Amino acid sequence: MTPVQGVDRTFWYILGISIILLFGITVMMVCFVVKYRRSKNPVPSDIRDNYKLEIVWTIIPTLIALSMFYVGWQSYLGLRTVPKDAMQIEVSAQMYSWIFIYANEKESENELVVPVGKAIKLNIKSIDVIHGFYLPAFRIKVDAVRGMTNYAWFFADRVGEYSIQCSQYCGVNHSAMVAKLRIVPQEEFDAWLAKESD
Repeated sequence: MTPVQGVDRTFWYILGISIILLFGITVMMVCFVVKYRRSKNPVPSDIRDNYKLEIVWTIIPTLIALSMFYVGWQSYLGLRTVPKDAMQIEVSAQMYSWIFIYANEKESENELVVPVGKAIKLNIKSIDVIHGFYLPAFRIKVDAVRGMTNYAWFFADRVGEYSIQCSQYCGVNHSAMVAKLRIVPQEEFDAWLAKESD
Protein backbone atom coordinates (compact mmCIF):
# COMPACT_ATOMS: atom_id res chain seq x y z
CA MET A 1 0.00 0.00 0.00
CA THR A 2 1.35 3.44 -0.93
CA PRO A 3 1.25 6.38 1.51
CA VAL A 4 -1.48 8.00 -0.61
CA GLN A 5 -3.68 4.92 -0.26
CA GLY A 6 -3.02 4.81 3.49
CA VAL A 7 -3.98 8.46 4.02
CA ASP A 8 -7.08 8.07 1.85
CA ARG A 9 -8.12 4.91 3.68
CA THR A 10 -7.82 6.70 7.02
CA PHE A 11 -9.86 9.64 5.72
CA TRP A 12 -12.66 7.44 4.40
CA TYR A 13 -12.68 5.28 7.54
CA ILE A 14 -13.07 8.26 9.88
CA LEU A 15 -15.60 9.93 7.57
CA GLY A 16 -17.63 6.69 7.34
CA ILE A 17 -17.75 6.24 11.11
CA SER A 18 -18.67 9.92 11.54
CA ILE A 19 -21.56 9.60 9.08
CA ILE A 20 -22.83 6.43 10.79
CA LEU A 21 -22.64 8.10 14.21
CA LEU A 22 -24.35 11.25 12.92
CA PHE A 23 -27.16 9.21 11.40
CA GLY A 24 -27.52 6.98 14.49
CA ILE A 25 -27.52 9.86 16.97
CA THR A 26 -30.00 11.85 14.86
CA VAL A 27 -32.38 8.88 14.57
CA MET A 28 -32.15 8.20 18.33
CA MET A 29 -32.71 11.86 19.13
CA VAL A 30 -35.86 11.97 16.97
CA CYS A 31 -37.11 8.71 18.53
CA PHE A 32 -36.53 10.04 22.06
CA VAL A 33 -38.24 13.34 21.24
CA VAL A 34 -41.32 11.46 19.98
CA LYS A 35 -41.41 8.68 22.60
CA TYR A 36 -40.60 10.77 25.66
CA ARG A 37 -42.47 13.97 24.82
CA ARG A 38 -44.27 15.63 27.71
CA SER A 39 -47.77 14.50 26.64
CA LYS A 40 -46.71 10.80 26.68
CA ASN A 41 -44.24 10.91 29.53
CA PRO A 42 -45.12 13.71 31.98
CA VAL A 43 -42.76 12.41 34.67
CA PRO A 44 -39.15 12.15 33.47
CA SER A 45 -37.52 8.72 33.70
CA ASP A 46 -34.57 8.37 36.05
CA ILE A 47 -31.78 6.20 34.65
CA ARG A 48 -29.15 6.75 37.34
CA ASP A 49 -27.15 3.75 38.54
CA ASN A 50 -27.70 1.80 35.32
CA TYR A 51 -24.22 0.29 35.27
CA LYS A 52 -24.79 -1.81 32.16
CA LEU A 53 -25.76 1.27 30.16
CA GLU A 54 -22.80 3.24 31.52
CA ILE A 55 -20.40 0.43 30.63
CA VAL A 56 -21.82 0.20 27.08
CA TRP A 57 -21.59 3.94 26.40
CA THR A 58 -18.03 3.96 27.73
CA ILE A 59 -16.70 0.86 25.94
CA ILE A 60 -18.23 1.47 22.50
CA PRO A 61 -16.84 5.02 22.02
CA THR A 62 -13.48 3.85 23.39
CA LEU A 63 -13.31 1.03 20.85
CA ILE A 64 -14.32 3.40 18.04
CA ALA A 65 -11.62 5.92 19.05
CA LEU A 66 -9.00 3.15 19.33
CA SER A 67 -9.91 1.82 15.88
CA MET A 68 -9.51 5.32 14.41
CA PHE A 69 -6.16 5.64 16.14
CA TYR A 70 -5.01 2.27 14.78
CA VAL A 71 -5.96 3.09 11.18
CA GLY A 72 -4.37 6.55 11.49
CA TRP A 73 -1.20 5.14 13.04
CA GLN A 74 -0.82 2.63 10.20
CA SER A 75 -1.18 5.51 7.75
CA TYR A 76 1.42 7.56 9.65
CA LEU A 77 3.89 4.67 9.65
CA GLY A 78 3.41 4.39 5.89
CA LEU A 79 4.31 8.07 5.50
CA ARG A 80 7.43 7.77 7.67
CA THR A 81 8.82 4.35 6.63
CA VAL A 82 10.93 4.92 3.54
CA PRO A 83 11.75 1.95 1.28
CA LYS A 84 15.46 1.05 1.30
CA ASP A 85 15.79 1.47 -2.48
CA ALA A 86 14.26 4.97 -2.53
CA MET A 87 15.93 7.54 -4.78
CA GLN A 88 17.16 10.44 -2.62
CA ILE A 89 16.80 14.09 -3.60
CA GLU A 90 17.90 17.08 -1.52
CA VAL A 91 15.32 19.86 -1.28
CA SER A 92 16.31 23.37 -0.21
CA ALA A 93 13.67 26.01 0.43
CA GLN A 94 14.46 29.69 0.15
CA MET A 95 12.49 32.86 -0.31
CA TYR A 96 10.77 32.23 -2.74
CA SER A 97 11.71 29.06 -4.57
CA TRP A 98 12.49 25.37 -4.23
CA ILE A 99 15.91 24.00 -5.18
CA PHE A 100 16.17 20.27 -5.96
CA ILE A 101 19.62 18.64 -5.89
CA TYR A 102 20.17 15.16 -7.34
CA ALA A 103 22.84 12.53 -6.58
CA ASN A 104 25.01 13.69 -9.51
CA GLU A 105 24.89 17.29 -8.12
CA LYS A 106 22.47 18.44 -10.81
CA GLU A 107 20.23 21.24 -9.54
CA SER A 108 16.83 22.37 -10.73
CA GLU A 109 14.78 25.28 -9.48
CA ASN A 110 11.02 24.92 -8.99
CA GLU A 111 10.94 21.69 -11.00
CA LEU A 112 11.21 18.27 -9.41
CA VAL A 113 11.69 15.59 -12.06
CA VAL A 114 11.54 11.90 -11.09
CA PRO A 115 11.18 8.59 -12.92
CA VAL A 116 7.92 6.69 -12.83
CA GLY A 117 7.77 3.50 -10.78
CA LYS A 118 10.28 4.63 -8.12
CA ALA A 119 10.08 5.46 -4.44
CA ILE A 120 11.38 9.00 -3.93
CA LYS A 121 12.80 10.30 -0.63
CA LEU A 122 12.98 14.07 -0.23
CA ASN A 123 15.47 15.42 2.33
CA ILE A 124 13.99 18.83 3.07
CA LYS A 125 15.65 21.86 4.66
CA SER A 126 15.39 25.63 4.61
CA ILE A 127 18.10 28.16 3.86
CA ASP A 128 16.28 31.02 5.60
CA VAL A 129 12.82 31.09 7.22
CA ILE A 130 10.29 28.29 7.85
CA HIS A 131 8.67 26.99 4.68
CA GLY A 132 6.24 24.14 4.14
CA PHE A 133 6.73 21.58 1.37
CA TYR A 134 3.21 20.74 0.23
CA LEU A 135 2.57 18.15 -2.48
CA PRO A 136 -1.20 17.57 -2.28
CA ALA A 137 -1.44 14.88 -4.97
CA PHE A 138 0.76 12.63 -2.81
CA ARG A 139 -0.58 13.78 0.60
CA ILE A 140 2.77 15.30 1.65
CA LYS A 141 3.01 18.35 3.90
CA VAL A 142 6.34 18.78 5.69
CA ASP A 143 7.95 21.82 7.29
CA ALA A 144 11.32 23.01 5.98
CA VAL A 145 13.22 24.46 8.94
CA ARG A 146 16.60 26.15 8.93
CA GLY A 147 19.26 24.14 10.76
CA MET A 148 17.50 20.76 10.50
CA THR A 149 16.66 18.26 7.81
CA ASN A 150 13.19 16.82 7.57
CA TYR A 151 12.06 14.16 5.12
CA ALA A 152 9.10 12.81 3.22
CA TRP A 153 8.68 10.14 0.60
CA PHE A 154 6.23 9.15 -2.09
CA PHE A 155 5.87 6.48 -4.73
CA ALA A 156 5.90 7.95 -8.24
CA ASP A 157 3.27 5.58 -9.60
CA ARG A 158 1.86 7.56 -12.53
CA VAL A 159 3.28 9.83 -15.21
CA GLY A 160 2.10 13.44 -15.01
CA GLU A 161 2.60 16.92 -13.59
CA TYR A 162 1.63 17.88 -10.04
CA SER A 163 1.70 21.12 -8.05
CA ILE A 164 4.13 21.85 -5.23
CA GLN A 165 3.37 24.78 -2.94
CA CYS A 166 4.68 26.43 0.21
CA SER A 167 2.20 25.88 3.05
CA GLN A 168 3.82 28.29 5.55
CA TYR A 169 3.58 32.05 5.17
CA CYS A 170 7.21 32.92 4.44
CA GLY A 171 7.08 36.54 3.34
CA VAL A 172 5.51 38.95 0.89
CA ASN A 173 6.00 36.68 -2.15
CA HIS A 174 4.84 33.52 -0.38
CA SER A 175 2.03 32.98 -2.91
CA ALA A 176 4.58 32.88 -5.74
CA MET A 177 6.59 30.07 -4.13
CA VAL A 178 5.28 27.32 -6.37
CA ALA A 179 6.95 24.47 -8.18
CA LYS A 180 5.93 21.43 -10.15
CA LEU A 181 6.62 17.73 -9.90
CA ARG A 182 7.10 15.98 -13.22
CA ILE A 183 6.95 12.19 -13.23
CA VAL A 184 8.39 10.89 -16.49
CA PRO A 185 9.43 7.54 -18.02
CA GLN A 186 12.87 6.27 -16.93
CA GLU A 187 14.52 6.97 -20.31
CA GLU A 188 13.30 10.57 -20.31
CA PHE A 189 14.48 11.01 -16.73
CA ASP A 190 17.94 9.62 -17.53
CA ALA A 191 18.28 12.02 -20.47
CA TRP A 192 17.10 14.96 -18.34
CA LEU A 193 19.48 14.06 -15.49
CA ALA A 194 22.46 13.80 -17.86
CA LYS A 195 21.71 17.18 -19.44
CA GLU A 196 23.60 20.11 -17.95
CA SER A 197 21.61 22.54 -15.81
CA ASP A 198 20.57 25.77 -17.54
